[in-house]
Amino acid sequence: MLKWPNDLLVSGAKLSGILLERMGDNVVVGIGVNVAHHPDLADRAATSLAAEGVAITPMALLERLTGMFAAWLGIWRAQGLAPVVTRWLERAHATGTPLIARLADGSAMDGTFETMASDGALVLRLADGSTRVIHAGDVFLV
Repeated sequence: MLKWPNDLLVSGAKLSGILLERMGDNVVVGIGVNVAHHPDLADRAATSLAAEGVAITPMALLERLTGMFAAWLGIWRAQGLAPVVTRWLERAHATGTPLIARLADGSAMDGTFETMASDGALVLRLADGSTRVIHAGDVFLV
C-alpha cells in the first residue's frame, strides 16, 4: 500500500520511501528500499524484502526499479501527472483512512484521507467536513 507522500507499506510496515528535492529546474530523486534488513523504529513498524520472503539482490532490484522509474517518467512526460495520480490512488490507503499530518510549521492536523489532488497534493478531510490541501508534511496512519 502507498502512503502519501512517499512511503510503500507492507501490512502497515514501511518497506521503502522516496524523497524528492528540487534543485533549480531539476528534481533529485532518492529512493530507499529495505532489501536485506530493516531498522527497528520507535515510532513505526518497518520491514524488508527479505523479511517478506522476497529474495532479490540489490543489483537486480536496482535494474528493475530503474526500468520502472524510466517507464513512469516517460508516461508523466508524455501524458502529464493524471495517469501517475490514478495509478497511485489504485494502490493507496482507502478513502476515509484516519491520518495525522505534521506540517513544516510544527502544527498537526487530524483527519481522513480524501484523495490525492491532480497536482499530487494530499486532500485531508477534517472533522468539520471541510478539506485541507497539503503539499508537504509527514503523514502518519492512525
